[in-house]
Amino acid sequence: MYPDAILKAWRQIVSPPFRRILWRSLALTLALIVLVWLALTRGVAMLMDRYALLVDYPLIDSFALIFAGIGIFIALAFLVPPISALVAGYFLDDAAEMVEGAHYPADPPGRPLSFGRSILYGLRFAGLSLMVNAIALVLLFVPGVNLIAFFGANAYLLGREYFELAAGRFHPMPEAAAMRHRNRGTVLLAGLVLAGFVAIPVINLMTPLFGVAYMVHVHKKLAAREARAMATATVRGG
Repeated sequence: MYPDAILKAWRQIVSPPFRRILWRSLALTLALIVLVWLALTRGVAMLMDRYALLVDYPLIDSFALIFAGIGIFIALAFLVPPISALVAGYFLDDAAEMVEGAHYPADPPGRPLSFGRSILYGLRFAGLSLMVNAIALVLLFVPGVNLIAFFGANAYLLGREYFELAAGRFHPMPEAAAMRHRNRGTVLLAGLVLAGFVAIPVINLMTPLFGVAYMVHVHKKLAAREARAMATATVRGG
């Protein structure tokens, strides 16, 4: 989980040098959320017009509007992870370069992903997150399972995808996936941190940058740990 990595990531995303990226990320995230909200409200309005109960049953119509509003709010809460995933792919390299330059200046820098590749990863990440959170949304109505489903699913997915995005700057994607698998326990705990972050209203709008910054630190720590283990094994073998 690396508590120091959590603190470093948080301090950096709110620091003055990072604010340009932060404001752009927030603006894009908010714009996408507003677009989704408009689409959902438009869809609900069309359904209400089609099955209007206002004339004969105004009380039922009022309750329907209230429940529709609550439903849209809940749906938006579950849609924050896929929206943040899409934004993360767009800002990955800018954020990762700033973290690497500030905290690991002596290390070789990561390789920037091409624009098309970063968008492709962002779309894949968003699609997977949308599917997982749609299932979690259905399980919301199952007592005792809802919170476990939300945090468990997002811990796995956010941990996996953010880690591979960060590690993919230094390794081919199959190697990044293999590294994640070797350290799956640590990556899952890191994903749980992100799942907790994404569950906090307003703060969760910063998930794309926090996720990238945090996972850069997690990848660096795991890479250093594996390098030490390999060096120790080489010495013992020699």
